[in-house]
Amino acid sequence: MALIKRFPLVLAASLASTIGGLPFNTLPVVLGALGASLGLSATTLGDLAGTLFAGYFAGTLLALTMIDRLDWRWVTVAAAVGTSVAYAVSAQSGATALPAVLAVMGLFSALMTALGLRVLAQLPDKEQAFGFRQSTELWITAAVLFVLPPFVIAPYGYRGLALALGALVLLLGLSARWLPRGPDQVAALGLRWLPAWRDAATAWVVLGFFFFYLAGNIGLWAFLGHYAVAAQLTPAESGLAFAVLKVLGGVAAVAVAVFGGALGILRGQWVALAGVTAGLLWLHFGQGLIGFAGGAWTWEFFFTVGCILQTATIASFDGSQRLVVLVPAAFAASSMIAPPIAGRLLEQVGPSALLWAAFAAAAVPALFYPRLLGPALQRRAMLTAGAPL
Repeated sequence: MALIKRFPLVLAASLASTIGGLPFNTLPVVLGALGASLGLSATTLGDLAGTLFAGYFAGTLLALTMIDRLDWRWVTVAAAVGTSVAYAVSAQSGATALPAVLAVMGLFSALMTALGLRVLAQLPDKEQAFGFRQSTELWITAAVLFVLPPFVIAPYGYRGLALALGALVLLLGLSARWLPRGPDQVAALGLRWLPAWRDAATAWVVLGFFFFYLAGNIGLWAFLGHYAVAAQLTPAESGLAFAVLKVLGGVAAVAVAVFGGALGILRGQWVALAGVTAGLLWLHFGQGLIGFAGGAWTWEFFFTVGCILQTATIASFDGSQRLVVLVPAAFAASSMIAPPIAGRLLEQVGPSALLWAAFAAAAVPALFYPRLLGPALQRRAMLTAGAPL
């Protein structure tokens, strides 16, 4: 009910956050288009992705120091224009200039993700708010991924893709009109730059494991297009597969918004591990469109479940609501490190190496969370009269 009353605010924050999610959510098709247009190797493409997310990481750190001091509407307008211009410039750039342009694109995009999370972290129903944000972001991306491969990338290559994404960013930037101008002033008073360990130890622990969870899976995501090529998918089939993949990510976000509170982080992470494992096995042993799509769809659904549950857990164990702004930093840092490593693994070891890395990244949090988070969750359950573990 609280989410319905605040729907315009939640929608505006989700649309703004979608700008920040575009570089990540479109990464496989962007790298594929760049590779085809400029003839770049997997190692070079991985390095470009790392540069993009180095800028994203810098933008996240900038948001930590500045986001509560600036007018949120003007931040949205400036970041949307900056991101759009970076997309347009990248369409005209060669391999030499691309790293700098992509870094600027990542910086502006990160501001939007951090802003969306900061707005939603103030709401009481965090699982629902974060789930709605994630579903909105993924459904918009699904529409983009369905249209772009056959109708934009196939005839116009990376140049057409970059210009189309830049136009979309400007459209999403109109959400600034419905955003608040800043945080609640009373709540903002006296907050540290980040919460101390003693005040949010559980949230810090989850953030660390979340980084590991992301790194292994993002390496696979960056080169998921390689598996589509290996499965001999046509541009139309590839667009359909990636579009449905993001739709299922949105469905996963809705599922967490509805059932996440009852499921809890411990059971939820085991569910995520089981689903990720099934998807990886299907991706490895499957063939053709059914093999690629079934494996990728299953993996995406349960990977998203794990992401949202861990994000909500970070927010719920941090009374300051500031640590959640480091969630995009975790995405950025893992995306900065994982694609360059994944590109080299793909060339030197083979596609199976990326599948093993994704499995390990999903398994470690599921195995360690019961011991590390169990006591804190039990204390919280006692205080809230039986909240699920």
